[in-house]
Amino acid sequence: MKVLFLGDIVGRNARNLAQKKIAEFKTQLKLDAIIINVENSAGGFGVTPSICNDFFNAGADVLTTGNHIWDKREIISYISKSDRLLRPMNMIEGTPGLGMTIVRVNAGTIGVANVMTNLFMSRSDPVFDKVPLIIKHLKLTSNVDFSLIDVHGEASSEKMAIGFALDGKVSAVVGTHTHVPTADHQILENGTAYITDVGMSGDYNSIIGMNKNDALKRFMYPDEKKTRLEVSSGEPTLCGVVIETGTNGLSKSIIPLRFGGILEQTTLV
Repeated sequence: MKVLFLGDIVGRNARNLAQKKIAEFKTQLKLDAIIINVENSAGGFGVTPSICNDFFNAGADVLTTGNHIWDKREIISYISKSDRLLRPMNMIEGTPGLGMTIVRVNAGTIGVANVMTNLFMSRSDPVFDKVPLIIKHLKLTSNVDFSLIDVHGEASSEKMAIGFALDGKVSAVVGTHTHVPTADHQILENGTAYITDVGMSGDYNSIIGMNKNDALKRFMYPDEKKTRLEVSSGEPTLCGVVIETGTNGLSKSIIPLRFGGILEQTTLV
């Protein structure tokens, strides 16, 4: 299978561009599925039911999130009924929604899990306790043809450790949250595609997607009243990875995608 994962959508310009390009990407890149992290798509903080529906109507197959999933309270009733919008599966017990799902697409079945790391992040259950559950429920060539884990977190070492813990058990482990694309995309020794962070989809003439002047003031004048952070309104870049697997569900390639804005590559994939 061939699957595109797009990193954290930040704000309206990025989500409009992503929704506009989804169908084109599917055709041009011969994709079997598209998975998108949408936790910052509503004004840079959270996601709404209507935004989720817009992504699904545009052709996205599964949406993942992270620590900002509850910033828009109206998402609670929506996620409680959805099997295609995920929140980190290691959030405290009783949290609404699913952290793992299996979805059928034309080419077969895809399994997606969403986890959040523990270092420097909001309080959640131990992330490594969820590794056996992922391995048990997302068995390649048994009940899924492709599996991807969105690891939402701050510490690179923790993300890498999760990648190695799942190497050979899932198709791909991709990192989100830092909004900065890393250059370590690789196939691990047992066949799992890995990248520490795919980067955000947003304006890179910014500080992690936010207006740089507002963010700078917070660092330079910490004792002053904090100004509200606003999404940077410049031209967005879509950042993600395209992952291709073989018949055993393990990966043959992982290639970064940069479209639009100041990070655009001369070719897509």
